Amino acid sequence: MARALAEAGVAGVFSYAGRTAAPLAQPMAMRVGGFGGVAGLVAYLREQAITHVIDATHPFAAQMSAHAVAACAEAGVALTALERAPWVARQGDDWLTVADMAGAVGALPEARARVFLAIGKQNLAAFAARPQHFYLLRLVDPPEGALPLPDCVGLIDRGPFGVDGDLALLRAHAITHIVAKNAGGAGAEAKLIAARALGLPVIMIERPFVPQRHICRNVAEVMGWLHDADLGL
Repeated sequence: MARALAEAGVAGVFSYAGRTAAPLAQPMAMRVGGFGGVAGLVAYLREQAITHVIDATHPFAAQMSAHAVAACAEAGVALTALERAPWVARQGDDWLTVADMAGAVGALPEARARVFLAIGKQNLAAFAARPQHFYLLRLVDPPEGALPLPDCVGLIDRGPFGVDGDLALLRAHAITHIVAKNAGGAGAEAKLIAARALGLPVIMIERPFVPQRHICRNVAEVMGWLHDADLGL
């Protein structure tokens, strides 16, 4: 998205939340950090004379997306979300869909299992309620302290991931279950393709609620939205 905007000569700012220690560089002005809630975002939009906002946050960053909806409405700024379509189970998949992280914890078996937790670092502690399992974690950054799970291995890696690599990973750690957020997109889908090939059950966490907003499914749709806004593209 940033590359398309830069190539089109659109002036803008790429805002990172600051969740990772070394965010990827972008071909446009960048800022890192929160805004201070809805009021802080409204103030920023007005101070910077922002006319259009593209919410390209992760589908599970529901609070930020809700803040964007509220702030843009208050500031009178046009908003669209660049939101990947969710994954859909295909023939051969063994999915159990749950509403939230607590549902994922509860869906794990009582008997010891070897679980690939493909959920990032924010919600690991919830799985301490099931300490009998082995957990394989894949994190963007090294943990700042001790991991909150008694029997786990943490791998530091950044996507996109390939099917062959994820097949090898699941086999090497004798994984029996996968827990994943329904993020959609191709960058992290490899684990689901690998799970299908190996016949592994997947506990799939549904996306959280976000207030109604305009949605684009890809970069081309966003550029069309901006074109319709008569930005000279």
